[in-house]
Amino acid sequence: MRLYSARIPKLAAEMVSALLQDGDIEAEAPKEVEMDVVAVLNQYMRDEQAVTDRAKELVAQRGLPQSEFGRLKKLVADERKIKIGDDAIDYVLDQLLEMLMHSANVGEVFVEDYVLRRKMREPLRRLAGEEDELQAEVRAQLRHVQEGSAVWEVEYRRMMEEIKRRKGL
Repeated sequence: MRLYSARIPKLAAEMVSALLQDGDIEAEAPKEVEMDVVAVLNQYMRDEQAVTDRAKELVAQRGLPQSEFGRLKKLVADERKIKIGDDAIDYVLDQLLEMLMHSANVGEVFVEDYVLRRKMREPLRRLAGEEDELQAEVRAQLRHVQEGSAVWEVEYRRMMEEIKRRKGL
């Protein structure tokens, strides 16, 4: 799951409003709770970027082919006890639950953890689905280039940036 800083405030607002709307949590200052959620999501984004950067460093240092990047990224993430890929949503939800339970801005939590997880999972799933659509769109435009090659890596990044810019990400 890839988070974009431009979308994090909207995502946080959506999560907090879903929890407040049904009375799942009580908060005197909902904006402060949103800021707590933003802080958790921003931290995950920074952690994921640090893992990616370290994996790139390792590939370059060891002179490995680009096809090893994914494996090294997973190893670096495991080393730092961060979940990426398919496990990212559950990892972020665990972090968010922990924050809700300990935040001074949340007065009371009235529902079980699984209810909170379910309500906060939906916006994250939508975001992950949008990321999958972006990747599919880029891959469709790059089907003439061999995946895993150096040209593919450069073109993939270029096309992804172009599509993100067009869509305002």
